[in-house]
Amino acid sequence: MKTNVTFTSNGWRIAAHLYAPEGKAAGKRPAIIVGHPASGVKEQTAGLYAQQLADQGFVTLAFDTATQGESEGSPRGVEDASRRIEEFKEAVSFLAQRAEVDPDRIGILGICASGGYVVAGAATDHRIKAVATVSGVDLGTWYRVGPDGKQDPSVFQGMLDMAATARAAEARGEAVTMLPTRFASEAEARAAGPASIDGYAYYSTDHGRHPRQADALAWTSIDRTGFFEGFRFVGLIAPRPVLMIVGTEAVTRWMGEDAISNAKEPKELFWIEGSTHVDLYYKPEYVTPALAKLTDFFTASLGA
Repeated sequence: MKTNVTFTSNGWRIAAHLYAPEGKAAGKRPAIIVGHPASGVKEQTAGLYAQQLADQGFVTLAFDTATQGESEGSPRGVEDASRRIEEFKEAVSFLAQRAEVDPDRIGILGICASGGYVVAGAATDHRIKAVATVSGVDLGTWYRVGPDGKQDPSVFQGMLDMAATARAAEARGEAVTMLPTRFASEAEARAAGPASIDGYAYYSTDHGRHPRQADALAWTSIDRTGFFEGFRFVGLIAPRPVLMIVGTEAVTRWMGEDAISNAKEPKELFWIEGSTHVDLYYKPEYVTPALAKLTDFFTASLGA
């Protein structure tokens, strides 16, 4: 059962969907917060995972980050690492007050950019008892070195130039300058590389497109997030367990490998054979084994 709910973070109303398992005995249950990718919304892959984990007996919560989707916040389309981490902590506080949730059995799942945010959030919030990622990335690292880790350093410096120009313009009262996050055509996406066509196949087609997704982010998102190194703190999560699910064909797979190498036990890197980064957002042949692994992980760490 899905319910529209809201909670507050940084003074803004955060729009969320709460999923409750059906056919389960009354009482307090384990809960999982599910974070969406950068520029995504709760109705997309985060909602898919939240719904299916609820079907396995967990209370789940998927929410839109501030300035995006149905959540409040201005200017619109800002990706802010510090704020997003705080939102996950506020989501824990929200769930801990719910009658159907056991506050001592709350876990967290980050998809794509949320992977970095949930690691940083869990590292500094001991109320979070288990951490999992699916195609998890550290967005600051993505901006600095690219999804494959091979980006020319001048690219990021140019992006920072654009962010500085945008800030100066906003200070003069001019309109917020936006960085497009989608390609106009499949041909453009293919020319930009594997990560781009992977995203195009989901966000720009009926596979995943949603009218509230952010097709552009404010240029100031770059300097707000470019400093971020969420995976750097993965070693602080132990002795709470960490699971990272990664596709063997994902261009971002190296981020998961690096992160799990720095994590402390208990930890696991779980491979989904044949999957790209975005395949794990929606394709049943990859989502199904990922969900089975997540169900086992959260059942073992939070109880059923």
